[in-house]
Amino acid sequence: MADLPNQHFVTTVVEDHETTCWGCGLRLLLPSYSPVFKCGWCGAITSQNKKKCEDKYFWWRRVRDRCFVCVLLSFMLFMICGGVWAAYPVVFSIGKLCGIIHSIVTVILSITTVSLFGLAAFRCAGTPPSIEWGGYPTVGKSFLENYTFCHYCSKPKSPRTHHCRSCGMCILDMDHHCPFIGNCVGAANHRHFIAFLISAIISMVYVSVTSTYAAIHIWPPLPTRSTVYLSGINNYIAWRFLKETIIAILSSGVSLSPRGLVLVYLFFASVSVQIGLSVLLWQQLSYIYQGKTYLSYLSSQGGDPVSEKDCKNLFRFFGCSYSVSRFLRNVWNSPKRHNK
Repeated sequence: MADLPNQHFVTTVVEDHETTCWGCGLRLLLPSYSPVFKCGWCGAITSQNKKKCEDKYFWWRRVRDRCFVCVLLSFMLFMICGGVWAAYPVVFSIGKLCGIIHSIVTVILSITTVSLFGLAAFRCAGTPPSIEWGGYPTVGKSFLENYTFCHYCSKPKSPRTHHCRSCGMCILDMDHHCPFIGNCVGAANHRHFIAFLISAIISMVYVSVTSTYAAIHIWPPLPTRSTVYLSGINNYIAWRFLKETIIAILSSGVSLSPRGLVLVYLFFASVSVQIGLSVLLWQQLSYIYQGKTYLSYLSSQGGDPVSEKDCKNLFRFFGCSYSVSRFLRNVWNSPKRHNK
């Protein structure tokens, strides 16, 4: 019975695991083997389960992204050129001043949308800060707090950084990887991505209104007898009017000119695109309002602490100063407003 404590001591020593912190290089003796541990000196988190650095689908993702970018650029070019070709003769036939205003608005929206798309697609999404690591003399106390090591890039990864296997690099404040811009949405281009969505939605609304206005002027007239049913209140008469109107539209659509067909396509394409972009913009703004990105929102579903929901997150994201946000908040919460 006297040998039992010694046997227990020997078993404990055998289970000890000696490892090295990647951040400061200190050799640590853990009480038991742990796949993930945090250094008590520098605060770096080390994972023993190393991931493979090879990714055989990397080039396929890059080719896919380039194809999406080419398709989106071609679509924007067609919307601009097709709208100019189909709508300009109709707009200028109405009035010269109307045509000049339409030309100015078209140029402004086209340049703004394409420029913001270029900034979001071809600008670096954001790289993590370069820091010294690997040596005890250069790494101070808690200098690498909650830093992890990226086995793909072979360098430290800050707490708000994620590795994108499509881009092949670590992205700071990564929101998501968007194949349509062929780039990640991160700290450096997130604002440009939101501005691109806003500009694209405004442009699509303008295209839908202009194409509708131009199509009305070149659309073949409907049968005059169908206008008689407008004054009827009987359900049978209303149904008959709707039926004859649809038939008249379909029959006249077959005889439309190429310009009319392009206007019809521009209308349906612009409406469908602006609906999809509006949903995406609303989702992005809701995450920003919560002080999160899409990836941090997904991680918060797993039990991470929830960020504070406040309009200050929106002001901070768009670069508004604290004085401006405080002034707007005071105006909104003014006594005169509440007394009305």
